[in-house]
Amino acid sequence: MPASAQVLADTTDAATQDAPVSIGDPVASAKLAADSARDDTASSDESGNVIVTGTRIQRPNNRSAAPIVTTTAAEIAAQGATTIEEVLNRLPQVQVNSEQNFSDSEGRQRIKLRSLGYERTLTLIDGMRVGLANTIDVGIIPTALVERIDVLTGGASSVYGSDAVSGVVNFILKKNFEGVRLDANYSFFNHHNRANAVTEAASRIGVNSATGMTNDGGRADISLSAGTNLFDDRVNISGFVNYRQSDLVRLRDRSGAVCEVVQSSNTAPLACSRASYTPAGTIIPQAGSLSGRQLVNNPNGNGTFIPINSGPAAAQANPYDDWSFQRPFDRINAGGFITAQINDHIEFYGNGLYYRDKSYNTQLNRTLSFSVYGSDPFRVNCDNPLLSASQAQVLCGANAGIAGQYAPLDVRYRFDGLPLVEQKFTNEGYRIVAGLRGRVLDDVWSYDVAGMISRARLDNIDTPRARFASVNRSLDVVNVGGTPTCRSVVDGSDPACVPFNAFAPFNQDAALNNYLYGGETGGIYTRVPRLLQFVGTVSGDLGKYGIISPLAGQGVAIAIGAEYREEMERSTVNEIFRANNSYGENQRVTQNILEGNIEVQAPLVEDQPWTQLLQLNAGYRQSKYNRLDGSFGTWKVEGIWAPIDDITFRASYNKSQAAPGVGAAAGAVNVFWNQGFYADPCAPQIDTANPNGPRKGPSASLEKCRNTGLADNLYGSETLICPDDRCTVRENGFGLTPETAFTKTFGVVLRPRFLPGLTVSIDRWLIDLEDQLTFLNPSDWITECLNTGNDYFCRGIVRNPDGTLSSSPASSPSTGWVSRGSINGYKSQSHGWDFQGQYNLGLGSVGFLDMSFNGTLMTLVGTQGDPTVEARDCTGYWGSGCGESMPTWAHQFRTTWTSPDRIASVSLNWRHRSAMPLTFYSPEDTGIPRQDESARRDQYAGIKAYDWFDLAFSFDISKQMTFRLAANNIFDKDPPIIPDSRAQIGLLRGNTIMGYDLLGRQLVAGVSVRM
Repeated sequence: MPASAQVLADTTDAATQDAPVSIGDPVASAKLAADSARDDTASSDESGNVIVTGTRIQRPNNRSAAPIVTTTAAEIAAQGATTIEEVLNRLPQVQVNSEQNFSDSEGRQRIKLRSLGYERTLTLIDGMRVGLANTIDVGIIPTALVERIDVLTGGASSVYGSDAVSGVVNFILKKNFEGVRLDANYSFFNHHNRANAVTEAASRIGVNSATGMTNDGGRADISLSAGTNLFDDRVNISGFVNYRQSDLVRLRDRSGAVCEVVQSSNTAPLACSRASYTPAGTIIPQAGSLSGRQLVNNPNGNGTFIPINSGPAAAQANPYDDWSFQRPFDRINAGGFITAQINDHIEFYGNGLYYRDKSYNTQLNRTLSFSVYGSDPFRVNCDNPLLSASQAQVLCGANAGIAGQYAPLDVRYRFDGLPLVEQKFTNEGYRIVAGLRGRVLDDVWSYDVAGMISRARLDNIDTPRARFASVNRSLDVVNVGGTPTCRSVVDGSDPACVPFNAFAPFNQDAALNNYLYGGETGGIYTRVPRLLQFVGTVSGDLGKYGIISPLAGQGVAIAIGAEYREEMERSTVNEIFRANNSYGENQRVTQNILEGNIEVQAPLVEDQPWTQLLQLNAGYRQSKYNRLDGSFGTWKVEGIWAPIDDITFRASYNKSQAAPGVGAAAGAVNVFWNQGFYADPCAPQIDTANPNGPRKGPSASLEKCRNTGLADNLYGSETLICPDDRCTVRENGFGLTPETAFTKTFGVVLRPRFLPGLTVSIDRWLIDLEDQLTFLNPSDWITECLNTGNDYFCRGIVRNPDGTLSSSPASSPSTGWVSRGSINGYKSQSHGWDFQGQYNLGLGSVGFLDMSFNGTLMTLVGTQGDPTVEARDCTGYWGSGCGESMPTWAHQFRTTWTSPDRIASVSLNWRHRSAMPLTFYSPEDTGIPRQDESARRDQYAGIKAYDWFDLAFSFDISKQMTFRLAANNIFDKDPPIIPDSRAQIGLLRGNTIMGYDLLGRQLVAGVSVRM
């Protein structure tokens, strides 16, 4: 090997584990060693404080007994990512999501490890919590500020406390910066819209599809950082400001999502879902021979009604064409850091982060059905001059043209051509940390005492709704001197009223639209989460006191800590939100936690002819929550054995727990009743084809209804019909306990001496979660009780003596309701293998080659609702009963060549996801609920295996400037087409699911300037 290669390879050798790049995991340390040689990505933290994920013990040669996956600043730069979740979505350990972009979200970026939920992934910044679990937004972290991201597999509650069940994600930030630096990226999607089965379905209903090459979805990311050293370099002050922005990409901007496609049967062609709201104007009579029929104004303007979805294209419409595929957002981040060496034993450090994010979902500009407001239909006067004779006859019958007579109807009108409405989200918050650290008593002991406050404000602002009375007044129109005029204008009750011509196609009357919506605001739901955290840790090497194994060179190390947290969550709703949504209350809840923990690292054997290292680690934490009875303990036991330098075996076994969050804990004891959410499935049901006609039979069978406690003689009785088909709900009332996870990991690390620079790890991990915390809606209790008859679910359904599920909420009834709220479920499991590799190879005069591999083999994604139902294994399947799940195998493999002078580099990344069949085709031994033959879809039986390739180029124009180009998904691979995806997973995904580069090829250009 050339000498330059040997220098690079040696950074990962066991003899240099105390190097600054050592962060516990050998593969992760080897990756950082390669990156540290590149000036543009080298650590800017010169303080000597190395943050090791997974332990509080301060020791220069920490080694992790659990695998840690690290994403470096170089990888982030090569990807050209704008948001943190883009970076994490590439990791096979993460269940892919895109909360910043897709329509069914609040815009917050959260992380879900191992398919076990957001609330079970503990997210840290430099070893301290980001904020209150399940309300955090990791978008508070600009990508340019990240030094590295560590992902620790499995539980870590004994080190970090509650929530570290599926794992820990620790963001290590760049600090102690000197000088001025500008980082800027701009990216866009360069995609070819191809003809496909979706475009064929759209053409059959006259919907035009995007075709050919398009460039859209621009994103900008600009960061300015500056720092300086003062007082003989004893004080460093640095700060940054960051701006990020993205442009709107609509579903209809992609040929594969131009309409939502469904497949009615196995052999049927794909068909587009069609809206009941049309640009021609949908009119639904509520009386007469055509009562309940969906009609539209004839698009030719001849004053007649025709059936919806018949004839010309305007008689039908796509309900989702203007929804977001990439939602627009504007985000500002700012922050500052300070370190001050007060004396040889005391260092003060502090930092503050601030962010404000505004995003919105575009939605159609349309009136709303009367059913949104209640059961009373709209009314139109039968002598309305805007009605043709034909239309008046359909709506009013014999009363057509007669003054003083009114016809009930529903109006569902799309104002195409007028500005879209926006559902808005504002997420704003800050996080401040301050602490003291240092070494005392001859540097034997180190200490770190810190406090943190994190606070956010999350505003969810609904789209405005026109007042029911305003729509009705605009439909009550009379002729005044040949001019259609609102009756309310004539009688003076509403001089601002504008007539609504709902009986002519393509109404684009901006004055009417402004009258209906201009003075209205959306309902606002605001959450304000806050977390206070105080952590104190003392760490020491007891070998200085002779506490050392006779076969080891290092002594026993210990860390003792205490932690106090206070959680608060406040929610407020305005009257508009409460009126529009029939729920919402103002509340403020708190919870405090007191914890103490201890960790021990005990090297038993070191540098012996028969063993290079044998080490045992252990940890224990006791936690006390003021809202829970008693306290609970979590622990870990770990072992590391290296018989020779080339091979290291490692194993860990730990118990982690996640206590109910402050909202769930407070809500569990806040019992109240309300009306809504569901109709009794054992009562006669509304016939959607004829809503005002006779009801049809119950949706559930007699046998299933018996499971809910219903007597046979009441089955199908009209007495079971709840008012407005909105039965009573009891909120909360189930005592909650912490959920518990037992995690086992064991693996091997290989660093063969005959291949210097190569480090490989293979690790098996098993996470078994018990008493999982879950939230059940009335539909969950009812569905499971009907299908299983299990008391676990049927206990949530309490009928009155007469069989009804309707009681007065004000009376706090003991019967006549279905439950809703958080409970302890049974269990979930997540098992698999992680494979990591890093090869740092010197090529002499040709340069350097770094290869990095990260792959995960999932062997179990399991759930079991209660002890009496069959366990379910969703590994590698997606669809009904499993949702989006995770592929059996996924990996990324990055190869980077760097020139000998380190001026230029080229990086190629290969990403892979294995095939994912539809759950219908799963074997019976998976326990996935069986579906009848109507669910068979042989043409779309699943998702094939996918491969993507990304290419990045970096070049130092000068010592002060680096230029970058990247192309992600260079072959512009389309995501899979999945009919009925919304029905399968309950979310709007544009005929696909997450994890498949939904918008096509992405081109990125970036520059970094250092001054």
